[in-house]
Amino acid sequence: MQRSTLLALTLSTLLALAACAPQQGAVAPTQPAAAPPSTAEAAPPSQATQPTEAPQPATAPTEPTATPSGPAIPQMQPKGGIRKSSSNYKGKLSLWVLGYTPGNQFATPFDLAVAQFEADNPDIDVEIIGYPPNDEGFTKLTTALQTGQGIDVLRLPSDRLPAFVEDDLIAPIDEYLTEADKADYFPGTLEAVRIKDGKAYAWPLWVVPMGMYLNLDVFKEANVPLPSKDWTWDEFVETAKKLTFKRANGEQVYGFAGFIDAGVINTWGLWMNEDPSVRPVVNGKFGFNNEKTAAALKRFAELALVHKVTPPDFGALKDADVKGGFKSGQYAMVVDATGFSPQLKKDGINFAIYPLPSYNGNRLTVGAIGLIAVAATNDKEKERAAMDLARYLTSAEVQEDVPPSETAATGFYLAPAARRSVKVAPPLDEFVPMLDYMWITPLTPAWPKLTRLFHTEYQNIIFGKADPAEAMARIAPEADALLAQP
Repeated sequence: MQRSTLLALTLSTLLALAACAPQQGAVAPTQPAAAPPSTAEAAPPSQATQPTEAPQPATAPTEPTATPSGPAIPQMQPKGGIRKSSSNYKGKLSLWVLGYTPGNQFATPFDLAVAQFEADNPDIDVEIIGYPPNDEGFTKLTTALQTGQGIDVLRLPSDRLPAFVEDDLIAPIDEYLTEADKADYFPGTLEAVRIKDGKAYAWPLWVVPMGMYLNLDVFKEANVPLPSKDWTWDEFVETAKKLTFKRANGEQVYGFAGFIDAGVINTWGLWMNEDPSVRPVVNGKFGFNNEKTAAALKRFAELALVHKVTPPDFGALKDADVKGGFKSGQYAMVVDATGFSPQLKKDGINFAIYPLPSYNGNRLTVGAIGLIAVAATNDKEKERAAMDLARYLTSAEVQEDVPPSETAATGFYLAPAARRSVKVAPPLDEFVPMLDYMWITPLTPAWPKLTRLFHTEYQNIIFGKADPAEAMARIAPEADALLAQP
């Protein structure tokens, strides 16, 4: 098995988060939905004002920039069953893994699982390629799919799937689905990935809601009591205020931070809870051009502009800055997906997972389904081998092969699984109740371009450089045009 990161040499050879129905309600845990992809081409010119330069980043501790080395992978013995490919393929399979960096929370589980698959299939060499969860990463993933070079299997969020399917870049899985597979998946999960012609185009892996992470050591340091898990927005703001303070050594601590980037919805649940009408796509049109959304965005921006509970570069923080600042105790609370919790557990961070605060009685979280898809190819034996790998990576067997351990804190699964047969380990079980009120990104190929269009104004609102109502009205015509495209 070869391991590499997205910016490594492997990628230099490659040139560089279609049903259109909107989702408006909460999605039950047994009915997750799929979502759309990004394209390699640049987003179309927008009438939106360009984001003003972000404030200079605070000196927040970040995760190391050097590529970490992962733990040694033990010698695996063949186990048979679904681990053994039914294909006659011999050669390399390139597996792209969202968020993978050697040694991080995504890496070790995939390294161990791939090692087991290779032990059962000694003629197949699986190369893992990581790509970051941001617009740059998704663009590089798209480029690889469009060129058809160096990509066979990919882990991706549901909101990236429809555009790839629309462009015939993904292979349907139906002929490889067994009756056992169909019976094992929770109702609605396979239906969610039936994007075109009634065919399913990915193997559902897990369901990924956003939660609020609380650094319990910072709470104790600031002598702030833990809020109720039924907390409201006002209680959240007051808690964040109390957790914004300066240490005796002069270090500034902030009550809240979050990752904001084009295509990333981590923070959206904190303001989309304004009202059930605050949704990005409503009846096939841009849904944020209304008074409720303007009020919601204003309320969220006030965390930075009025309450001063966020770092000065809030809105431009990198994902590593947010995670590093939380682990170091510079940020007391951050909003993030399920995958952060195994890393925190592994690192011995004293933390708690809370639901996002409610507003006006509206409880909401946002998220997507994690998927494993197979790139379209004319090589049927290679496709079969890739499908066998994808099935294994979404099975109960992979959790048996990669159980919770010191190197894989929650085993293979980093979120509640899409299959009934998988037992999810703590602390991931803290996210399961959130699935009842989880909003999932809508199924439209326009989603990547729509989020890039929105992101420009979202940043300006947070920086205090744009009025929310004016900003949404400014991008509405272009957003509607994107959504009107077939």
